Amino acid sequence: MLVRYLSAIAVALSFLSCSPKAPAQPVREMLPRGEVKPGIEVLRDRGFDVLKGKKVGLVTNPSGVDRNLKSTIDILFDAPEVDLVALYGPEHGVRGDIGAGAHIEDYRDPATGLPVYSLYGASREPSAEMLRGIDVIVYDIQDVGTRSYTFISTLGLVMRACGTLGIDVVVLDRPNPLGGDKVEGCLVEPGYHSFVSQFRIPYVYGLTVGELATLINEEGLNRGQKGEQPHIKCRLTVIPMEGWTRDMLYSDTGLPWILPSPNIPSPWSAICYPSSGIAGEMAGFLNIGIGYNIPFETFAAEWIDADALKARLDSYGIPGTAFRVIHYSPLFGPLEKTPIHGVQFFYTDYAAADITLTQFYVMQAIGELYPDHNPFKEPGRKFAMFNLVCGTKYVKDHFGESLRVSDIREYWMKDTDSFRKLKTKYHLY
Repeated sequence: MLVRYLSAIAVALSFLSCSPKAPAQPVREMLPRGEVKPGIEVLRDRGFDVLKGKKVGLVTNPSGVDRNLKSTIDILFDAPEVDLVALYGPEHGVRGDIGAGAHIEDYRDPATGLPVYSLYGASREPSAEMLRGIDVIVYDIQDVGTRSYTFISTLGLVMRACGTLGIDVVVLDRPNPLGGDKVEGCLVEPGYHSFVSQFRIPYVYGLTVGELATLINEEGLNRGQKGEQPHIKCRLTVIPMEGWTRDMLYSDTGLPWILPSPNIPSPWSAICYPSSGIAGEMAGFLNIGIGYNIPFETFAAEWIDADALKARLDSYGIPGTAFRVIHYSPLFGPLEKTPIHGVQFFYTDYAAADITLTQFYVMQAIGELYPDHNPFKEPGRKFAMFNLVCGTKYVKDHFGESLRVSDIREYWMKDTDSFRKLKTKYHLY
């Protein structure tokens, strides 16, 4: 995986080698520089102290592993000190064998014989019946650091249910692959809370999942899937990592990456997700690498002149961001085997880049080159999910009219400074 990162940066730098703005040491952030111990390993080292004598439920998926790839399910199931009695499956399921968006039914885990209750089926909040006899719920899932990723919404609903029933919650902390300092996007506004924007937080929030859980618990932000119910606080314990610092990207941690969902196959995919995923909500407009082997890394279509698009994007001088021409045919999906053309993007100075604006700069460039391809003015196109992911209607109304980043940048970033100040209260690292 490291080879891929280094080669990707090398490609990006080849296009910037003549530019005085090119950073002197752009590869530093991609080099491993230490070992991080995730929460599950810290909990094991502590002899599972917070679980002893309790009936334990576990919310996890395949990303819940130690550095030797042993599943948290098996670690807790095999530990004499732990009485693991139930599993709870988020989107994609406990074992990761369910497709995106597919509803999951309750079943028994073949490996352990434990009941598995679905948190992505008829209900997304565990019922009192699902939690009957449970003393503590453990949560161990690798987060990606972006608000619209549904696992943190599952965590919030679990915390609400446990708060109602007096059940303890233990979050096993893991690295934020976007680092601990990147904050972008406005807070979710009234009327736009949903399972992809459940909390009043920025789109990129710069917290580990344990820090985020503490913030929503203490700040009264956990108000249900639609953000309208009374806040319910739970008894929360976070098992922190050891060795993680806020300036780390995932490749700095020395930990293996286990894809938390099918289209996040690498830590780089997690960085690309908030860079293109909002644009991806406009189905049929641009392919963003979904259906190909670089999900969230591209912007392409049959009708795009790739060289012209790259040239227009380069002319903007976007800080910390580089583009290369790409041509490919998706391996599956609506454009299967269809040649499409566009750009692949890279961050040559990640700290300087506003990663969520990348997709809007691309749409701006396309609007200038192809004024007849404005997706916001296509008859019959629906924008409900686009607005929910953005957490506001402002982006659609203003950017959709002009396709100019300058018309939304200030609004999109208006809450970042105040949230940075707030979140420092909950920093564990």
